[in-house]
Amino acid sequence: MSAPPLTVLEACANVLRAAAPEAKTDAARIASELAASSATLGFKENVSLPDQPARPEKPVLAAPSDVPRRRLGSQDGRKALLHAIAHIEFNAIDLAFDMAVRFASEIESAGLDADAFVRDWAAIGGEEALHFNLINERLGELGGAYGDFPAHGGLWEAAENTAHSVAARLTVAPMILEARGLDVTPTMIDKLQAIGDHASADCLKIIYHDEIGHVRCGKRWFFALCNVRAMEPEETFRDLKARFFSGALKPPFNHDARAQAGLAREMYE
Repeated sequence: MSAPPLTVLEACANVLRAAAPEAKTDAARIASELAASSATLGFKENVSLPDQPARPEKPVLAAPSDVPRRRLGSQDGRKALLHAIAHIEFNAIDLAFDMAVRFASEIESAGLDADAFVRDWAAIGGEEALHFNLINERLGELGGAYGDFPAHGGLWEAAENTAHSVAARLTVAPMILEARGLDVTPTMIDKLQAIGDHASADCLKIIYHDEIGHVRCGKRWFFALCNVRAMEPEETFRDLKARFFSGALKPPFNHDARAQAGLAREMYE
């Protein structure tokens, strides 16, 4: 007797259940392709999500103070920088697919298009997997690999703190954390180019371009949700930021990239 066909939400949940980098990125490709090709996504099914995404044995998760300094003047410094970026992208895979599965029913209950929501975040998760592979391959060219350095252990906290609310998750994940990436990535690209590491800089250029779209998608869904719930978007953003994100939004801001993503200055300055 053959197994029932894999549903889109189950495929998305499989990403969070996969531990090894190759297994996780393969699951992300399968889920994103399935979401893009399915006429209906079956988001009403009951899909269980793990409390924590599965993780490989390495990298060892550590406090930020124990993560190696990223001095770009040496090859080890460049590898440390790329490893930190790979770790961010690895977590971003899980954040995107968790978004798709966890909040599909809430989006539908709000009267919005849950199929489109799942497709959007599955597509973003697929891009995050491509980003991870891109950086990991570059690490390999430099004689390294994901897992070689300790990594920040707090990146999943944003998901845990906002697991109850799609509005809170949209505020913190794409509109704060990914938007911060738009601020800092151009400087990293410039520094890598200045030391002649154009291959690594080119990897970051691809990520930077795609992340503008990710922030734009988060902003679009956040505003749509505010609209159907009769909430003022900028006021709601500031309220949720204060409740679910510790610390200030730190300048300098990349106003051009944030504008391309649809973020008005009034929301973050």
